[in-house]
This record gives sequence, C-alpha cells and structure tokens, in this order.
Amino acid sequence: MTKQPFNDTFLRACLGEKTEYVPVWYMRQAGRSQPEYRALKEKYSLFEITHQPELCAYVTRLPVEQYNVDAAILYKDIMSPLPSIGVEVDIKAGIGPVISNPIRSLQDVEKLGEIHPEEDVPYVLETIRLLTTEQLSVPLIGFAGAPFTLASYMIEGGPSKNYNKTKAFMYAEPKAWFALMDKLADMTIRYVKAQIHAGAKAIQIFDSWVGAVNVEDYRYFIKPTMERIFSALREENVPLIMFGVGASHLAKEWNDLPLDVVGLDWRLPIREARANGITKAVQGNLDPAVLLAPWEVIEERVKRILDEGMEQPGYVFNLGHGIFPDIQPETLKRLTAFIHEYTSRK
Repeated sequence: MTKQPFNDTFLRACLGEKTEYVPVWYMRQAGRSQPEYRALKEKYSLFEITHQPELCAYVTRLPVEQYNVDAAILYKDIMSPLPSIGVEVDIKAGIGPVISNPIRSLQDVEKLGEIHPEEDVPYVLETIRLLTTEQLSVPLIGFAGAPFTLASYMIEGGPSKNYNKTKAFMYAEPKAWFALMDKLADMTIRYVKAQIHAGAKAIQIFDSWVGAVNVEDYRYFIKPTMERIFSALREENVPLIMFGVGASHLAKEWNDLPLDVVGLDWRLPIREARANGITKAVQGNLDPAVLLAPWEVIEERVKRILDEGMEQPGYVFNLGHGIFPDIQPETLKRLTAFIHEYTSRK
C-alpha cells in the first residue's frame, strides 16, 4: 500500500485554525454498517478482532478508504483496558458489556490493579504502530472511556437505562466513589499516553452516559477527575476531544477543561452552544437517524449544520452519536464528498 501525503486538516481544525474545507469523520465509522465488517464478525468476536493487529488495522482504515474521511478512529471498545486492572468483562451480543465482578464497596475498589500498557494491551499499541507508520495518510484518533461511564458499567454490572446504582453509590459511598475515580483516572492517563506514544495523533474521551448526571453533581463528583486526566494528557501536545450523549447541559463544564474540542450531540445547535459560552473548537452534530432519510433531507440538514459550524474557525463535522447498522456506506461516502465540496466553496 502506497501512503498518500499526510492530510492534517482535522488536526488544524481541532486547534482552532482556519482550514481549506471542513474536515469530517464519523463516530463508529469502523464497524457495524460495513458489509466487510459484518462478514468478519461472523468469524471473530470484537475482542478477537482487537487482539489481532493486522485485522484490527484493516477494520480501522477501511472507512478512510471507503468514505475519504479526514481521520481514522482506532477500532476497539471502551472496555478494552478494564481486564488489565482486574475487571471481568464480557461483550455479549445483543446486550453489550457484562461485568461478573461488579463494584459494591471500597474493598472492591482497593482490589483493582494498575495497567501496564506495553504488557497488558500490546496488541492495541501494535495496531496503532501499523496504522501510523505504514497505512494511514490521515490522523489516527485514539480514545478511552471516561471514568464515570466506565464506573457505570462496573457498578451496574452491565448497561443501564437510569444509572440508579451508580448514582446511589456516588451519593452513599463518596470515599469509595472518589477512590474509584482515582483508579480509573490513573488507568486512563497511562492507557491514553501509551496510545499517543505509539502514534495516535489526537484523543477523544467518551463519557457516553454522563448525561445522566446534573451540573452540580458533575462539578463535585466528576469534573475534578476529568481536570486531572486532561491536564496530564495536555503534556503530550495532541488535540483532546470530549464527547458525551444527552449531555448538552454539561458542555460549558467541558469548555472549562484543558482540552481542545467540545463534541456536541444533535440536541444542542452549534450556534446556540457558542452563544452560550463554548469558546473551544466544536465537533458535531448531525442526528445519525437523518442518514436514513432521502438525500434531499440529508443535504438540507447538513448544510444548516455546516453553515453554523463555519461561522468560526475550529469546526469538525461529525454525527451527534455513532453510526448504526442500517446506515448505508454509500450514503456516508456521498455525505463526505458533499461536505468537502460545499465547504471548500465558502
């Protein structure tokens, strides 16, 4: 494979610089909507794919080749580092991550170990090295789950609709909660730094379920941990992105953190976010369900988002959540081409 000249448009947009066009990538662009991936999943589980660097690199780079996006995101799961610290996790089809030793007490937290990335997740780092030294001509985004979201799985024992056990633990066992936040922050910092040292050019932290928490609780129970994580990662000089679902009420809290890009889901318009005090670069935020509509509807919605995004430098187009299986690869290819063409004319 011959590498093309390196395209740094995404990185420059993350840093608030003016770019020739709006860069685009899609959350969950590698995976379920691609027929090639579905064929692989008939033979291999998610963990099996991520443990084979050549295969994982193929899945990661496939959407770059198919859609012409401006960044790749490493194919893996936010659960990937947890077994390293003693969490027994299994990804069950149709359910999601299931944890057989949930956290119930301070003693459970104290039993958790430390991650040593080169020893514990060498396959992740080897995948990154393969992609960044041999295969990609766009930046590779590394990522990790944020402590609240990881803790929600660890306390609930699996996915939840309301996070009642998690919030009850947070309120009733504050000492244990902050100990857990510290453990997960340490793990996240080590894990993400290892990804950067292996070649990741940007990092996104996914706090998928933190929207369940109100602003006051976020400031007290979670924000100090996020401040510590981003302050540690800031030393690595790569763009840092924050994203959560249903968390528009926390966008201003994220804007205060030492990061570069505030990711928005579809609930908060970009213009409104900026009017309400978001001064960082922004990423987002088409509702992925729109991609099931006729092209005329998609184009009209995307133009509106692009026009708002381009009102200031520092804008990356993305979806407001991940691609889901019903979305056609041809739609994403057409969408990427449209974004590049429409924004390069402006």
